[in-house]
Amino acid sequence: MDYATKESLKVLFETKLHGVMRMYLDTCARCGLCVESCHVYASMPEAKYTAVGRAEVVRKIFRRYFKREGRIAPWLGEVLEFNDGTMEKLYEAAFSCTGCRRCMVHCPFGIDTQAVMSIAKALLIGADKEPKILSMLADMSVAKGEGMDETRDSYAEALVNLEPEVKALWPASPTPAIPYEKTCANVLYVALAGSHSIVPAAAIMNAAGENWTLSSFEAVNFGTFVGDAIKAKAISDRIIAEALRLGVKEVAVVECGTAFRVLKQQIGEQPFRVSAFVELIDRYLTAGRITVDKSLHKDLTTYHDPCQIARNGGVIEQPRRVLRAVTDYFTEMTPNREENWCCGGGGGLVAMGELEFRMKSSKVKADQLRATGARVVATACENCHSQLSDLTEHYQLGMRVEFLSNLVAKALVKPS
Repeated sequence: MDYATKESLKVLFETKLHGVMRMYLDTCARCGLCVESCHVYASMPEAKYTAVGRAEVVRKIFRRYFKREGRIAPWLGEVLEFNDGTMEKLYEAAFSCTGCRRCMVHCPFGIDTQAVMSIAKALLIGADKEPKILSMLADMSVAKGEGMDETRDSYAEALVNLEPEVKALWPASPTPAIPYEKTCANVLYVALAGSHSIVPAAAIMNAAGENWTLSSFEAVNFGTFVGDAIKAKAISDRIIAEALRLGVKEVAVVECGTAFRVLKQQIGEQPFRVSAFVELIDRYLTAGRITVDKSLHKDLTTYHDPCQIARNGGVIEQPRRVLRAVTDYFTEMTPNREENWCCGGGGGLVAMGELEFRMKSSKVKADQLRATGARVVATACENCHSQLSDLTEHYQLGMRVEFLSNLVAKALVKPS
C-alpha cells in the first residue's frame, strides 16, 4: 500500500471519530458478555467471529494512529498499520458481521458493533477493497433512479399488467388496482423489484380502502450494505423527494429490514410518517378495515424477527398480532423478539452470494427453526426470506418460508 493511500485512510478514519464513536473504541472492558451473542460465533466458535474480535481490528488501527502511545511507540502495544494485510482483516471483520446488533443488547456499555464496522467498510471503500458486487449494485440502483423519468411510462404499463393478480386476491379492487403517481395520497408504498412485493400489498391496501400510491423507486439500499454513505443518501433522498412531491402523509416500506431502518432512523426527521408495511397491516386489522379468515391457514407457523425491523426498529408485537389474526397455529421461536437469532443473511451477505459461509455461520438459526416443529416460518424482510429459504433447503428442515403480507393477502375476506 503506497504512502498516499495510507494518509488518505488516516484522514478518512478521523472523519468518523465523533464523541460516541470514540467512546465505543475506548470503552470495551473485554468482559466477554458479547461473545456468545453472535450467531456466527455460536455456529463457528472462533475468536475472530466475536463482536469484540471484529471491533478489535478497528481498535488496533485507532490505537496506532489516534492514541498517543500508538503514535510515539507503536511497537509497545497491539496496533495495526495500514497495509494490505490489515485491509484483509477489516474485510473479514466487516463482512462476517450482518449488523444484527444482538451483541449490543448484551453489552453493558451499549457498544454498537455495527457502527464500528461502518468504519471498517468506509476504510475498505477508501482503499478500493470493498466487495465489488455491492458497489456495482449500489451504482446500478443510483443510475436506475436517475433514469426514472425516461422509464416512468413503461413502468406504469407494467403495473397495469399486474392488475389481474391483485384482483385475484381482492376482486373488489378499484381500477387502477395499483395507483401510480397519485398526489395527496395517505400512503406512498415503496416496494422492491418483483411483483411479489407489490401484488399482496396492493390487495391489502385496496381491501382496507386505503388512499395510496406506489413509489417509482425500489426500497433496497445497496449503498448501506456496502457502507457508502454518499450512495446510501442518494438512494434514500430520491424516495424522500418523491414523497414530498406527491404530498403523501406516510411512507410505508415493503418487507425489507434495512430499507425500513434507513428511512426510519438514519436520515433524520421528515414531514411524513415512516412505517414498516407490517405496521400498516396491524393498524388495518385493529381498526377493522380488513377482515381475514384464519381457518384458511392451519399449518403450524413460527415467526422470524428481522433484526433491522425488530431489535433495531422496535416493530415486535405488531407482526405477532397479525399472525394471530391469520392463524390459530402460531408458535414462538426460542429465543425471540430482541433476543432472536439473526437469520445470517444481512449486511449484504445475501447479495454477495457467500452461500457456504451463510449456511455454516447460521447453523444455530437452523437449529432454532427445527426446534419449533413448525411447517411454515413467516417473516417481514426480503433478505431474511432469501436466507431462511436457503437454510431450510440446506438443512432439510421441511419448512415453507412466507412473507407476512402474502399470508394476509391470501386470507382476505369480505366482512360478514
